[in-house]
Amino acid sequence: MARSGARPVGACAVHRAARATAAPANTLGAVVTGLVVGAVCAFAVTLKYRFGVDDTLDAMGVHGVGGLIGLIMVGLFATARISGKKGLFCGGGWGLLGKQLVVIVSVMAFSFILTWIIAKVVHLTVGFRAQDEYGGVPGTERERAYDFQTAERLGALVSGKAVTSDDELVREITKLLRAREEAK
Repeated sequence: MARSGARPVGACAVHRAARATAAPANTLGAVVTGLVVGAVCAFAVTLKYRFGVDDTLDAMGVHGVGGLIGLIMVGLFATARISGKKGLFCGGGWGLLGKQLVVIVSVMAFSFILTWIIAKVVHLTVGFRAQDEYGGVPGTERERAYDFQTAERLGALVSGKAVTSDDELVREITKLLRAREEAK
């Protein structure tokens, strides 16, 4: 179930990703970094729905992609006053950006190889999720950190119509609770 539109949880995740990557830059570099990292992370989080990836806490979209783009942005916007090195756009040439790219490739290769080894060990020893063991467990068909489905069902239950916001849902539930108390 893909959802459209901005949500507070998504905004917080994007803020987290952008804030961490803008630190070594000057004000303009930090603003550009925040906008770029925020937009790319927001897009990356939506890809899990398109490709059916099980990333319940948006770790890859926020931390993986945000870290990757953030490392590139440090190579572009770092200032010597803040980080001790100058990025490409601050007169430092290609040196820092090149080092950042080497770090990105190295960490990705290391992470892939180590994850593959761990996955092989798990597969050979205890195995991964067995569908028959989880057959009747609610929620296993679509694991989510944020329970949008319950909110939508509550909205329909409360008012008989689709509730468009969390605030509206809270107001409707409050009305029902007050009516229940008055009926006693």
